[in-house]
Amino acid sequence: MMRMQNRWIISILTTVVTVLAMIIGFGQTRQVQAASNNRTLIIYFSMSGTTKEAAEQIQRDTGADIVRLQRAKAYPKGYDNYARVADRERRRNIHPAIKRNIPNLNRYDTVLIGFPTWWQQPPMVIHSLFDTYDFRGKTIIPFTTSMSTPMKDSMPTMRRLAKADGATIKSGFRYDNNNAQLRRFLQRNGLLQNSN
Repeated sequence: MMRMQNRWIISILTTVVTVLAMIIGFGQTRQVQAASNNRTLIIYFSMSGTTKEAAEQIQRDTGADIVRLQRAKAYPKGYDNYARVADRERRRNIHPAIKRNIPNLNRYDTVLIGFPTWWQQPPMVIHSLFDTYDFRGKTIIPFTTSMSTPMKDSMPTMRRLAKADGATIKSGFRYDNNNAQLRRFLQRNGLLQNSN
């Protein structure tokens, strides 16, 4: 009787562990790799969550893989606190260390890189991204979130970073919650899912 109960408990536990492993594994796979044959990757840096929302909308429209770029040591909380640190990085040309969580770039042809515009340019963490990873041969498409600064202000920096890495860069866009405009941009670049 006792042996039978033990087998029953082990059977239930094994089933629960298997189901949990499948659920956890699916979540991790979805974040980094949406589909094994996907050749497009979205890398985004976000502090307030606005660029994260933009990146997730692009992911829904393209089916691209997606990963969040993070500073190795998190910026301090609160706008005034992280803005002070970020401004010091900008003025002193400091490229902060980043977490090495980007998937193997050899799997991708096109990389969309998203960021908030700070002081009319990409945050210094974007410089760190290019310092740390090799984008040679990739097509880079930047996107930004800003209340008023257009994408063209960040393009000189992005062009320099891409050129130094041997990547091709296309004109980027500023996301302002206009999803119809976003889809038109993605379609022009051959990225809109089921656009062919």
